[in-house]
Amino acid sequence: MEIKIGSKIKELRKKHRLTQEQLADNIGVSFQDVSKWENDIALPDITLIPVIANYFGVSTDEVLCYDSIEKDKEIERLVWESYKLRETNPEEGRRILEEGLRKYPDNDILLNNMLYVINYSEKPDETIALASRLIDKTNCYEVKYDALRFLAYAYNAKSDTESAVKALEQIPEIYFTKLSEMAFILNGKAKYEAAEKQKWISFETLIQMMWKIAEFYRDEGEKEKAVEEAERALRLMSAMDGEEKISRFDNYVEFFKKKIEEMK
Repeated sequence: MEIKIGSKIKELRKKHRLTQEQLADNIGVSFQDVSKWENDIALPDITLIPVIANYFGVSTDEVLCYDSIEKDKEIERLVWESYKLRETNPEEGRRILEEGLRKYPDNDILLNNMLYVINYSEKPDETIALASRLIDKTNCYEVKYDALRFLAYAYNAKSDTESAVKALEQIPEIYFTKLSEMAFILNGKAKYEAAEKQKWISFETLIQMMWKIAEFYRDEGEKEKAVEEAERALRLMSAMDGEEKISRFDNYVEFFKKKIEEMK
């Protein structure tokens, strides 16, 4: 894919009726720099792309001339590669996302997934900085609410329960999802796809909440009840044998087995 950043900057500059000197002064570079960009002699430093985009009121993708379909496919690939490494090798998962961010600066999806490969317990301040940045800049409610969730986790890791609760209180309490409602109103393959995706989201949430119940019992000294709840979760996951996506829950199986062993 050929990227003509210089031509795009020239187009935007002329659209706003600016001289090269005026643009240079406004973004903090020399007019020679602007001239080199527009004549394809040099490229702007990657850190200047968001500055140029913000100045002209456009997205970084527009400045970089990225094809949206191609970009979305590549971001999806990077996210999936990182997702597979979240539990086993988060450092490599982070490297993959950082590679993507060098090409697609400030992309909300990549930044959102970065929260999953930063250990918020060990690096709460870094998590707070990234989550706060996302909350302020994103126009996607899904990303914003996910960032608020991680913000709460990080504050909790710093024993700042008050700030953690304030973050969570910004997330609306909703008892249905777009996917679940789509499953009710659509037909055919679209119904299946919505229901299938929501099934696994709900299933993972259920497993996580069962551990929280077991954790409560354990902390209250009722280890027998804690073990019963954890074993119930294992049976539930076992009941899903044969489902292709159940393999994604192998880490949960190992987690519950380890916790049951510790509590017995």
